[in-house]
Amino acid sequence: MCLAIPALVKIIDGLNAEVEVGGVSRRVSIQLTPEVKPGEYVLLHTGYAISIIDPEEAEETLKLLMEMVDAADL
Repeated sequence: MCLAIPALVKIIDGLNAEVEVGGVSRRVSIQLTPEVKPGEYVLLHTGYAISIIDPEEAEETLKLLMEMVDAADL
């Protein structure tokens, strides 16, 4: 099973982008999603943006992931 997480696109630079997840920024490939724009969310898997997703879906998924982290801290 693979895990892809939502990431917010901040800056586009050719076929690369700077994205943010949980306050952490990293550079990723957007070769599979060249039409993405800053401010949109992508699903990130192994350094590649594999699809563009709806902001509400992204925020709900991030919220659930944070709940899982919080539960693990107990």
